[in-house]
Amino acid sequence: MKGDPKLIDTLNALLADELTAINQYIVHAEMCEDWGYGKLHESFEKRAIVEMKHAEKLIGRILFLGGKPIVSNLNKIHIGGDVPKQVENDLAAELDAVKAYNEAIALAGELNDNATRDILLQILNDEDEHVDELEELQDQIEQMTLPFFLTTQV
Repeated sequence: MKGDPKLIDTLNALLADELTAINQYIVHAEMCEDWGYGKLHESFEKRAIVEMKHAEKLIGRILFLGGKPIVSNLNKIHIGGDVPKQVENDLAAELDAVKAYNEAIALAGELNDNATRDILLQILNDEDEHVDELEELQDQIEQMTLPFFLTTQV
């Protein structure tokens, strides 16, 4: 099936976002592991795996639409030097993703590509969950204070 070039470009931009997120989350996960925060490591690593599945879906859809997946493009990666900055950077990335997916969903709808729209909606729901998880972490850090929060992550 021949897809709309603008939609394929949009899907490739989303793919770059996902590949960037994977890298950022894996580095944050490994930093937390190094610091002894196993629960945070597991949480960040799990989020990276979900992002990998998003990348896989995008690659599959790009190929189905007759496009070429571009896996060599990454956006700027924002590595946090401590846990609060990691959470802040990850939340910013997720909020950007929600905005980008909403725009892509609107474009797919305008082009009457409802199958692509459905795929993007599924991914958007995951991104919304990531926002919620990261906002919960921020709330916990604020309410418990950082030292107490970190003791719960060992």
